[in-house]
Amino acid sequence: MTSRAAWLRDLEGSLADDALVVLASVAGREIQIEEDEAHGASRRALLLLTAGGDPDRGLDLNGRAVMALAEEVRTVDRQLALERGLDELKAAAKGLPHVSEALTAMRATPDVAWRAYACSLLAEELGAG
Repeated sequence: MTSRAAWLRDLEGSLADDALVVLASVAGREIQIEEDEAHGASRRALLLLTAGGDPDRGLDLNGRAVMALAEEVRTVDRQLALERGLDELKAAAKGLPHVSEALTAMRATPDVAWRAYACSLLAEELGAG
């Protein structure tokens, strides 16, 4: 079993609310965003997050910070790279109904998939900060 297949099997067993963000993060590994661009956009999104009130409430795919970051870094090429990544994960997730269903749902809703990816960038920035 490949490490990707093992990772997907573990995720299948403990699928949580933030699974979309995790799946989008892995699917988006081939997306090319310059470090300066990603860092600047994430910092601006963090300002929106902190201006929104309770910093402990967590990230929201429909929140202002995630949506602003998603719009700032989205390009056609990056969106297509994410979609290719989702397709690759879907092929590797055969036999894992919950993961497959989540991937199918994200592939059917590109805006949600892109916001999940942006949320993963913001979460990474929060972890690094």
